[in-house]
Amino acid sequence: MKAKSNSNKSKFIPVSIPLVSNEDIRSINKVIRKGWISSDGPEVKIFEKEFSKKINRKHSIAVSNGTAALEIAVKALGIKKNDEVIIPNFTIVSNALAVIKQNAKPVLVDCDLETWNMNLDEIEKKINKKTKAIMVTHIYSFSNDMDKIIKICKKYKIFLIEDAAEVLGLKYKNKMCGSFGDISTFSFYANKQVTCGEGGMISTNNRQLYEKCKSLRNLCFGKIQRFNHDDIGWNYRMTNIQAALGINQLKRLDKIVKKKIYIGNYYYNKLSKNKNIYMTPPKLSYSKNIYWVVGILIKNKKILASKIIKNLNKYGIGARPFFWPMHEQNIFKKLKIFSKKSYPNSSYLGKYGFYIPSYLKLDNSKMNYIISIINKLI
Repeated sequence: MKAKSNSNKSKFIPVSIPLVSNEDIRSINKVIRKGWISSDGPEVKIFEKEFSKKINRKHSIAVSNGTAALEIAVKALGIKKNDEVIIPNFTIVSNALAVIKQNAKPVLVDCDLETWNMNLDEIEKKINKKTKAIMVTHIYSFSNDMDKIIKICKKYKIFLIEDAAEVLGLKYKNKMCGSFGDISTFSFYANKQVTCGEGGMISTNNRQLYEKCKSLRNLCFGKIQRFNHDDIGWNYRMTNIQAALGINQLKRLDKIVKKKIYIGNYYYNKLSKNKNIYMTPPKLSYSKNIYWVVGILIKNKKILASKIIKNLNKYGIGARPFFWPMHEQNIFKKLKIFSKKSYPNSSYLGKYGFYIPSYLKLDNSKMNYIISIINKLI
């Protein structure tokens, strides 16, 4: 197929389009007609209960977004000033912010180049007496090797915060991601497997943590005098409208994951033959690839991802850059939060990585067009 530049914006193929079904819309209309629109509605509790069942957790707390979930999780564990939390350097900024907002120190670990997850061999080198937790984020495709991480946490008696925002529905050795940490977090942003538009979830098996998280998401209202507050909390509640959408979307999770894997495998089978790029493979020994996003890493360091993204846009194809590493964030440089150490793998991914359209209604003909353009440009 001869590739032509696509100047017709109506034919533009975006990176992500949320799939909202007629049944989803009916469920939202139903709660609106009943008047249950705020966080006090029954659908919030139903969503929490159904979510807990899905990932095999005892307790779940619905919140306003995934960043809120992380902030609450860190505070609920009692992490405070001068404490240290180990986080990936190649991740969403929310991981660092959740630690910084508690006046604690995020300690960075570089990623590996095969999975793009945290390099587990580097973790123990970063642990000291101030280390209180490891925040493990499953990035883009694979689960982290949780057995190794759990072993480290037990050895040093530190908490495990599992950020499963990008991998809902993925399993590690037949156990759901998000069911391993002392506390785990999820996101329901528009591009996630299950969406509420915005929204997040915190899950745990610890009753005390559950109660603390419930209080923190709701301004820590006093138990005896409601407006005499017990702690510094947030208004991070999820609305009943969002929960109604989430309940319905959650029912389709298995089908959604299956389609995402199909899309990712289709791209991989066609594009992995291109020797100028690297893509994460369909599976590892301990994890399938969920392909939350279909990422491409350019091997030729003369071609920046930013240039390819601009050129793809000229052909009517949306693309997004990879996460920008934490140690290179402008705000953190200004605040002098991180030392001037190098994290070569994260820096490489930030400059040469991008991801392409992989929304649920994407068909083979569009994927074939995208594949042809990528092979032409790289």
